[in-house]
Amino acid sequence: MNDQTLAGLSASLPVPISLTECADNRQFLRRFPVGRFALIVTSPPYNIGKAYERRRSLDSYLAEQAEIIAECVRVLDPQGSICWQVGNHVDQGEVFPLDAVLYPVFKSFGLKLRNRIVWHFGHGLHCSRRLSGRHETILWFTRGDDYRFNLDAIRVPSKYPGKKHFKGPRAGELSGNPLGKNPTDVWDIPNVKSNHVEKTIHPCQFPVELVERLVLALTDRGDAVLDPYMGVGSAVIAAEKHGRIGIGCDIVPEYVEIARRRLGELRAGLLRTRPMNRPVYDP
Repeated sequence: MNDQTLAGLSASLPVPISLTECADNRQFLRRFPVGRFALIVTSPPYNIGKAYERRRSLDSYLAEQAEIIAECVRVLDPQGSICWQVGNHVDQGEVFPLDAVLYPVFKSFGLKLRNRIVWHFGHGLHCSRRLSGRHETILWFTRGDDYRFNLDAIRVPSKYPGKKHFKGPRAGELSGNPLGKNPTDVWDIPNVKSNHVEKTIHPCQFPVELVERLVLALTDRGDAVLDPYMGVGSAVIAAEKHGRIGIGCDIVPEYVEIARRRLGELRAGLLRTRPMNRPVYDP
């Protein structure tokens, strides 16, 4: 897709298709007008030397992140949200939590932190000189106090769904919301390892259900969702799966091709994803 076609697309969103492109995300973002996206959700490289990234100093990494975040803020809808999912940068055994070092960057653009969501998963690398990491975080920022948040769309089953008030003016009535409870800010969702139904060649793949919660809670049908570090397209898939428009880019051609293939499988009803809210297997 050439720049002229993409420029026409960016001016006419929402459209009934999603878009994936192999491109540098800074150049890609500059093609879109101010306030175009209801949600920007992504997981950038952690600067730890994975095959898809170039390791550099932490200061250089943060400067590059600030450049990308600035463009994301520019294209974010006034009622929109940015969700930045990160883990740790590790240098010579010392841990630098990226959510902590990136927080001032987001604040410098006037954004407000709504939640620091802890994503817990059961599998990962085993450490010998520190505790093995089993969680990462999602920083959820908004531009202002008037923002989309659809809690009912992401409620989870209550532990005691039939529980009722014992006394008082509401005695005998259900004490909880009949639609379920708030999922809280700790999410227990399996990461994508070798036996995961969504596994591709990407070494740090985003599980679709993690993004689905964010898409459902923070956007409405027909909204546009952007992932500037798309990888193999999990965020774009989560968006299109729920009637949103997914837009994403990545600099690795193989990942973009996989993302397009997965989108094709989704549209054909053939894509396998782990269902939202399925209990985590605990032997």
